[in-house]
Amino acid sequence: MENQILHLDLDTFFVSCERLIDSRLKNRPLLVGGTGDRGVVAACSYETRRFGVHSGMSMKVARRLCPEAIVIRGNSGIYSKYSHLVTDIIKESVPIFEKSSVDEFYADLSGMDKFYGCYKYASELRQKIIKNTGLPISFGLSVNKVVSKIATGEAKPNNQLKIDYGFEKPFLAPLSIRKIPSVGEKTYQTLRNLGVDKVSVVQKMPLEMMVSVLGANGRTIWKRANGIDNPPLIPFHERKSISTERTFEKDTIDMKKLRTTIFAMAENLAFQLRNGNKLASTISVKIRYSDFNTYSKQVKIPYTSADHIIIPKALELFEKLHNRRLLVRLVGVKINDIVCGHYQINLFDDTEEMLNLYDAMDKIRGRYGELSIMRASSMGAKTIGRFSNPFNGEPPILLAHRKQ
Repeated sequence: MENQILHLDLDTFFVSCERLIDSRLKNRPLLVGGTGDRGVVAACSYETRRFGVHSGMSMKVARRLCPEAIVIRGNSGIYSKYSHLVTDIIKESVPIFEKSSVDEFYADLSGMDKFYGCYKYASELRQKIIKNTGLPISFGLSVNKVVSKIATGEAKPNNQLKIDYGFEKPFLAPLSIRKIPSVGEKTYQTLRNLGVDKVSVVQKMPLEMMVSVLGANGRTIWKRANGIDNPPLIPFHERKSISTERTFEKDTIDMKKLRTTIFAMAENLAFQLRNGNKLASTISVKIRYSDFNTYSKQVKIPYTSADHIIIPKALELFEKLHNRRLLVRLVGVKINDIVCGHYQINLFDDTEEMLNLYDAMDKIRGRYGELSIMRASSMGAKTIGRFSNPFNGEPPILLAHRKQ
């Protein structure tokens, strides 16, 4: 029995949500993101793409390319609400599914052809989502996640496509190599320098050649180009969380020390989210006083893994929670409601500098350890919990925090 893996992707999700709220925006060029010149495009309508606009682009450049576009700062809370609505519909309709981001899902429909028909069932699920939410959505259906995701891209906008078993290679062959997941700009340029543009060229290349040029990523690309890569579907679980706590050697009432500790905890948890390709929508803070009475407070937020959202929220919760004139024994920060997904430009205060800063910091941490680089504001708490300094006594790189 062949696998039947369904990939669902909400079309221009932020744009579609804005058009649900204001119908006057339909069929008009629309940019969602930071509204200042230093802002970044979080999402763009199809009407703007023919001018060369794409998500992640500087808003200043996007406005220059498409001056008639309407620019909206956006509302993360609205987008999270609609994401939850779609998630609930899928959860009620399929036995196993993966939520890979706020607007993208996979579902395993294997075995359903015997009883109903996978393509028919997927079509009805898509129509149910459109009817109940008003959002356009596309899907691809094939034997694995990679081919299904590519098929969804070919089906867009607001359409569907099934790739029958055995037709994976013919389907992929005429496509640009850039359509293969994991082929970024640098990899694409490397392949173009070798004369590789279409997937069909990779299909004819020996695996050993791809590995010699691109290393382990070459093997992955070769397998995906041949339609035989089969990454597992990661079942969605709602109440996943990560947390960290610190019990002080001596109970304290030092507010500077307490705030610095909360800051460092929140900063580290945000990095853990990004490092694991996760997003979270709930933050909680815990305080245990010297009399062992323990209190906690939490808040819901739009899905994020950004320092500049998580850290201020944690500090805000701490300020609201700390209202007793007692020594503090323990503090903790916890992040709940975690889903898979890369950090997305959905906070609308993002700038190119901020996104580049996150990327640079995370690369240093990934190579040298969690404490190899940190904001100066968290330096006073560099021995929190289980964290250890990978520099074995060498001072970490200091990063002065500047408000945007």
